[in-house]
Amino acid sequence: MVRPKKHLGQHFLADPNIARNIVAALRLPDEVKQVLEIGPGMGVLTQYLLENPAYTTSVVEIDTESVAYLRQHFPALENRIFATDFLKQNLGELFPGQPLAIIGNFPYNISSQIFFSVLNNRQQVREVVGMIQKEVAERLAEPPGSKTYGILSVLLQAYYQIEYLFTVPPHVFNPPPKVESAVVRLTRNDTERLDCDEKLFFQVVKQAFQTRRKTLRNALKPFGMPAEATTDPIFEKRAEQLGVAEFVGLTNRVAQNRA
Repeated sequence: MVRPKKHLGQHFLADPNIARNIVAALRLPDEVKQVLEIGPGMGVLTQYLLENPAYTTSVVEIDTESVAYLRQHFPALENRIFATDFLKQNLGELFPGQPLAIIGNFPYNISSQIFFSVLNNRQQVREVVGMIQKEVAERLAEPPGSKTYGILSVLLQAYYQIEYLFTVPPHVFNPPPKVESAVVRLTRNDTERLDCDEKLFFQVVKQAFQTRRKTLRNALKPFGMPAEATTDPIFEKRAEQLGVAEFVGLTNRVAQNRA
């Protein structure tokens, strides 16, 4: 087994059985032949990804020491190591016209940013299998009504089916984190476009949750809707009470009545 190390604040997986289980969680829709691993480090997941000839594995790694290690120990990757920051990449340029699956042990401090990047590339990214902090994993899969249900919950659930797969204890990492981790799977749903202005949908969801303790009537005041346009009972609710479909309807109301 490739020996992991800690770098850039990331906790590297040191249990081969869990690594195999994470890779095995990829379901890969028929059209997906490209898999991109984020932050492979010393290749704990990479070694098992490369065993499957059904898809082509590429990796993106920002740490130069890890990149050198990968090039030395995984010649099968050839020119498919992107030595750069995933968050600054244009996936459409890296994989032009190709549906994509993303996998990785995501660094805790940028996991939310990774998921926002997935959203920005939702027409191309058909599946995601990621290991993240347990509380973040629970939040992503949470239904409306929970206190942990939030912005990413709504935005991701609009376009992806989200499954909480399994919990990963701290002792299987090097070094052990202070929290539990979990593996989630996101599978692109059939929604090509929402039945509303999608840019405004993102703005409405974010604004609603930024002041989540307020009713929507007060939380959405920055959109400048007249008082007579906010008499519907939905405006008495709070953001955490609305599902995707209700936020779509709310977005259309805002579009029709904003100042």
